[in-house]
Amino acid sequence: MENKKLIFSGIQPTGTFTLGNYIGAIRNWGPLQDEYNCIYCVVDMHAITVKQGPVKLRQSTMNSYALLMACGIDPEKSILFIQSHVKTHAELSWVLGCNTQFGELSRMTQFKDKSQRHPDDINSGLFTYPVLMAADILAYNADLVPVGVDQKQHLELARNIAQRFNQRYGDFFTLPEPYIPKVGAKVMSLQDPTKKMSKSDDNPNAVILILDDKDTIIRKFKRAVTDSEAEICYREGKDGINNLMTIYSSVTGKDFAAIESEFAGKGYGDFKLAVGEAVADHLEPVRTEFARISQDKAFLKKCYTEGAEKALRYSQRIVSKVYRKVGFVDKT
Repeated sequence: MENKKLIFSGIQPTGTFTLGNYIGAIRNWGPLQDEYNCIYCVVDMHAITVKQGPVKLRQSTMNSYALLMACGIDPEKSILFIQSHVKTHAELSWVLGCNTQFGELSRMTQFKDKSQRHPDDINSGLFTYPVLMAADILAYNADLVPVGVDQKQHLELARNIAQRFNQRYGDFFTLPEPYIPKVGAKVMSLQDPTKKMSKSDDNPNAVILILDDKDTIIRKFKRAVTDSEAEICYREGKDGINNLMTIYSSVTGKDFAAIESEFAGKGYGDFKLAVGEAVADHLEPVRTEFARISQDKAFLKKCYTEGAEKALRYSQRIVSKVYRKVGFVDKT
């Protein structure tokens, strides 16, 4: 790989990506390929921390892989693979787990949140998956990790684990830094704009999926929660309008001042329709490309097989050195 900084990012294959996933992360991954060495991964091993149907998980994994390509990830420019195809992630996770404190994992807010949502299945994988996330990153000694605001805590843990390993065994791991886009880092629910847009939301009107058709997208935006005022401006206390302005800004490139000017004197109905149309038009090329790629199973298999081979070659060198540092006996 060229002598550029290395970026690693992974995404769970739990259904279709939301507009929040797209604006906050995935959309930014394509342009990064020209500036950085990029490694992208569908993290199916993380997905099974909550119960998954095997058939559905396989299909979701394939769809997620095809969607990443439809969103601009080029397997010729980047390493794009499926996590469970590369054994080094699990191998490194054990060593890093032995360098992680129980108290650190106990403080992870996502563990607390998911434990509340799945009280019948609080498994050890749910507790330790931030260590696997650290292994995902450190297996490639990544410099940067594109993360949403809600993932900063996990990246901080990865840095702490790397630092502790370096102190015990000598400097080895790079301490990864967050890469957070300035606009649209957090897209909120259309029905409760105090909460992040999430595909696990019980209300389908709260979430825009990037494969939703144009009519569905416009209908959901028309039903978006706003406020009792009639002024389209960005300020505290206007969570619904602030969220819509953030989304509109993200897909049109217009700043808030320009948006306020564009819709001066117009009502919320006009604004919600405009946001819906702008989002639908912005996502149209993604939907078209996904339909094309997902039908070509042989091409998809070729891409994810080659991606896994590249990822294994790269990460194996790092994990072999880690094994040697901790005192494991070389098998060759």
